[in-house]
Amino acid sequence: QVQLVGSGGGLVQPGGALRLSCAASGSISSINVMGWYRQAPGKQREQVAIITRGGSTSYTDSAKGRFTISRDMARNTVYLQMNSLKPEDTAVYYCRALGVGTNSWGQGTQVTVSS
Repeated sequence: QVQLVGSGGGLVQPGGALRLSCAASGSISSINVMGWYRQAPGKQREQVAIITRGGSTSYTDSAKGRFTISRDMARNTVYLQMNSLKPEDTAVYYCRALGVGTNSWGQGTQVTVSS
């Protein structure tokens, strides 16, 4: 079992920045991919960015050039640095861990981009 605790959301003005954190515990060795997803009101949950065990990253088109996913393996933590935030980035952001016998979600953190 993998437990995930996400944090770092908040209210920010358009053009601002936030950094989300996701701390993993438990069966860390089972994790192959970690990622950030988001769900806006009335919309389906969508993948924002992922990072593989090998360090490869992938982003949804709307996040490219603005968001950066990274990790600190010593702290078992994955980060999502979000710059140039837009109102359409407003959503609950969830981290996720995937691997052998693992499909775990964090509790979600609210990001609101508004003036």
